[in-house]
Amino acid sequence: MSNSKVIVLAEIPVKPEFLQEVKAISAKALIPTLQEEGVEMFYQTVKNDDPNTLVFFEVFKSQQALDEHLAANYTKEFFAAVKDKVSGKPVSSILSEL
Repeated sequence: MSNSKVIVLAEIPVKPEFLQEVKAISAKALIPTLQEEGVEMFYQTVKNDDPNTLVFFEVFKSQQALDEHLAANYTKEFFAAVKDKVSGKPVSSILSEL
């Protein structure tokens, strides 16, 4: 099962006064993320009905690929940089293909 795709839907509620800054931080982290061998897809979006909530749709080739992404310095730097700029706890859901 470790070779199965891992699909993640992550929602990050952002304090309105930090929204543009967090979007810039996200865009910076996206560049190396898309270069990871194990990343099949990584979309950064916002909710239409709540533009202060970022929604990331991520597809990794395997659990190992996700683990490597989470261990990457730029991912750790992203989480550290947005830590005090969120308005609530980020929520991640792990999804499976039908």
